[in-house]
This record gives sequence, C-alpha cells and structure tokens, in this order.
Amino acid sequence: MDPGSARSGLDRQGPYPPPPSHLALTAGVELLALAGVSFLAGVAGSFLGIGGGIFLVPFLTLALHLDPRVAVATSLVGVIATSSGAASVYVRDRLTNLRLGMFLEVATTIGAILGALVAIYIDPRALFLVFAVVVLSAAAYMARTGETARDRAYQGATARAAESLRLDSLYFDPEDRGVYRYRVARPVAGFAASAFAGGLSGLLGVGGGFVKVPVMNVLMRVPLKAAIATSNFMIGVTAAASAFLYYAHGFLDPVLAAVVVLGVLGGTVAGTRLMVRTRSQRIRLAFAAVLVVLGVLMGLRAFGVAVVP
Repeated sequence: MDPGSARSGLDRQGPYPPPPSHLALTAGVELLALAGVSFLAGVAGSFLGIGGGIFLVPFLTLALHLDPRVAVATSLVGVIATSSGAASVYVRDRLTNLRLGMFLEVATTIGAILGALVAIYIDPRALFLVFAVVVLSAAAYMARTGETARDRAYQGATARAAESLRLDSLYFDPEDRGVYRYRVARPVAGFAASAFAGGLSGLLGVGGGFVKVPVMNVLMRVPLKAAIATSNFMIGVTAAASAFLYYAHGFLDPVLAAVVVLGVLGGTVAGTRLMVRTRSQRIRLAFAAVLVVLGVLMGLRAFGVAVVP
C-alpha cells in the first residue's frame, strides 16, 4: 500500500509530518507484540522507577522500524500510564516522598520541555547515539550499586535547604517490615541534576527515571525503594510536559498509544507488587544485562548498522 494514501488527520498536523515508516504498523501480530513488550516495560518501569520507555523506544525503532520521534512520542504516553498506575500504589503504601517529588519536579518539567524542543529538530541518528550512552550508563549504575537495611537509615546532619523544605521523611519497607527514617542531602545539587534528567526524558522519551533514581539514591542519599517510589510519582508529570509538543507536531499515533497504555497498565500492577516485596539487588544484574544489549544495538544503529532486520 502506498504510504502516501494512508495519511490520517493526525499525520497532517503541524509542519513536520511523521515519516511513512510508522504507517506500516497494521498487522495484528505486531500490535500484539507491542502489547506484550509494553506489559514488560510496565513491570520494569514500576519496579525500578524508570518509566519503561527505556525498553519501549528500542523495540519501536529496532523491531517495528518506527521513526525515533514517533517512538519517543508513543513511549512518553506509556511513561504517563506507568506513573499513574504505580504512583497510586506507592503513595498509598507511604513509600513516596511527596515533598521531595514536588520539589524536584519543578526542575524536571523545565528540562523535559527543553529536551522535547531540541529533539524535534535534530538528526534521528543523534537520538540513537544519546540513547545508547544513557542506557549503558544506567546499566553500569545498576550493576555496581547495592543497598542493605543499614544503608537505608542514613545518619548525619540535615542540609539547611532540606530542613527548610521539610524533605526528610520515613517509610515502611514490607520486605523486612522495618520503618526507616532518612535525611535528604544535597537538595540544590539534586535539583540541578533533576533538570538534566528532565531534558533526557523530553529528548528520548524514557521518563528520566534511570537518572532520577541514582540522583536521589546516591547524590541525595534517599533509600532505594523510596527513591523508586518517588521517581514513579514524578515521571508522569515530566513525560506529560514534553508529550504535548510531540502531539502538536503530529508524531503521536493514537492506535500505538492505546496499545501501549493497555499493556503498560497491566505490567504496572505486577511491577508494584514485586517492588514492595523483593530485594531490588536480585534482579538488578539481569536488567543491567538487558540494558547493555539495548545500548549496544542502539549505538550500532546510530552508525548505520541495522542489527535487527
């Protein structure tokens, strides 16, 4: 079928019509595969606080051959769905640090809008390369980072800014049924790093959670599970801030978005149950291996090597 004859009303929006590659996604098998990958992305995203876009974007671009900008727009919708499903559970279980999330969200929202504006006008190959670098960095972090029960109850003086904003908090961990009080360190540095995370979200459609979680856990000394829950609370707002720009330029396909949302919401139910009951370290190495594979594939694609036919 001639791609030019299948243009929808959405395709005609804005001065930057989507490339014809995404119009070929009509087979039921491909939609079913997308739903399955979205389910897994929902599990991984809600479990690790990364939104799931880190899995969706490579699948949409490498396996389904969509334009990176269409893939990013679709992924952002999935990130919003992941955040909506997971945040309600984590807030109910009092894992989320709401004050910290709202404080950092100011920075990530600004960064997300700027990232989306940049992504619309740059070469898609640059998106592949940036994505590869970010994914491999996230894999390295996950592989080398661990946390014990003792690490959760951080000691030390409260930062003046954190004390003024009342960012310190406590949470109940169902894993060992312990209540842990923690202090938030370096709030100013965390704010700046969150702006960078938001820029990556708007640029790559990945929610920025794989940057936010390390920022909160390593830089701001927030316990891992509280950081994951808070990241899930934040990523939906960050993604929504940039998703409307992709929609305005005609890069959002409603059929793809609907399939992704259905799959992601199902995965989020499973992911939130896993996160509150298991030790994240047990599956970090497995996810790190997956991220390494994805990073290598995306890096090769950036240099014109299409590994997936």
